[in-house]
Amino acid sequence: MLLCVDCGNTNTVFSIWDGEEFLATWRTSTEWQRTADQYFVWLTTLMKASAIEAKIDEVIISSTVPRVVFNLRVLCNRYFDCRPIVVGKPDCLLPVNPRVEGGTQVGPDRLVNTAGSYDRHGGDLVVVDFGTATTFDVVAHDGAYVGGVIAPGVNLSLEALHQAAAALPHVDVTKPEKVIGTNTVACMQSGIFWGYVGLVREVTGQIRAEYGRDMRIIGTGGLAPLFAQGAGLFDLIEDDLTMHGLTVIHAYNKEQGAT
Repeated sequence: MLLCVDCGNTNTVFSIWDGEEFLATWRTSTEWQRTADQYFVWLTTLMKASAIEAKIDEVIISSTVPRVVFNLRVLCNRYFDCRPIVVGKPDCLLPVNPRVEGGTQVGPDRLVNTAGSYDRHGGDLVVVDFGTATTFDVVAHDGAYVGGVIAPGVNLSLEALHQAAAALPHVDVTKPEKVIGTNTVACMQSGIFWGYVGLVREVTGQIRAEYGRDMRIIGTGGLAPLFAQGAGLFDLIEDDLTMHGLTVIHAYNKEQGAT
């Protein structure tokens, strides 16, 4: 059984893949201090609660937080008796290598989103991922990552606004009833929602114009369904795109005899 781990700056997601479907998915906060033993107790407790008795013997990891990977490697070695595939490391093969400037290190989350989106939808895509950062990944016709855009994430922008302006409160991210707010909270919600709708629309429009081909826009990440209400931003919403990409890369490495 394959354990897929996606470690982001804010949250880490664990999913168990049986070769045909994900049996379960769990989320925890990303903390580099968390030990292998703590991961194991947390994970096995959730597996028991979900009545999952599968034996994990393969693991693939995507992590944008390098310090977390060590304890995840220890987890795999100590409790699952396996050596994990870590996306972005030299021994992890990709279905199609990225085409970017020499010496550029592409984030593993972007490589995984590229692999997952190409497997499901083919090439000529823009993947918009609403995470700690809002990223735009350009997927070429042959499935290569060829560049993109990085903007501040929605929650990061809200936190910065709150910290820099003491009079402004924390607010929930939601679609406001009207663009013109008549109180502070409504004004902030309108600015965030319509500001990011405008960001996505403008950036994807500029990418399409520069790339010179018709491109489909794929939205992913926890806030993608909310911003899909912005009318026509995305052609598709993919809730499990990153996890699917991990299974694609794992299968490719098995086919190539790299595991």
